[in-house]
Amino acid sequence: RAAPSPRMMENKVFVSFTFYSTILILKMYVVAIITGQVRLRKKAFANPEDALRNGGLQYYREDPDVERCRRRVHGWAHRNDMENIFPFLFLGAIYSLLDPSPTVARIHFFIFCVGRIIHTIAYLLQLRAPTRSVAYSVAQLPCFSMALQILLATISYW
Repeated sequence: RAAPSPRMMENKVFVSFTFYSTILILKMYVVAIITGQVRLRKKAFANPEDALRNGGLQYYREDPDVERCRRRVHGWAHRNDMENIFPFLFLGAIYSLLDPSPTVARIHFFIFCVGRIIHTIAYLLQLRAPTRSVAYSVAQLPCFSMALQILLATISYW
């Protein structure tokens, strides 16, 4: 017999938000892992203890490919994810409490999630402009919509 679900999991909007948020967090982990894989493949380690564990101090060095990947993937893309996904996590959680239409909410979460995934793919694969910019802009639309709905729902309490 299944255990009773927590009350929050009875909220269809919150369950949808949780699903898409988890996908986005996993995507952030994948972006971080990519840098580590390039570092291992190129045997270029940022710390002496890592170099010693992987062949010797001669691998405690910078590699142009690793640095480019680190800047491109872990640096810029990861920072960009934090600047966009963290606000989404806040907005989506609050929005979920406003009792929106589950279908409309799911569309908001889906558009943001797909936009961020396309943005990351466009960045990693260096796809032609304006792919990344369009993905970024499209992903911002549901965030602005949720923010506006939160403000409209709370303004009467001021």
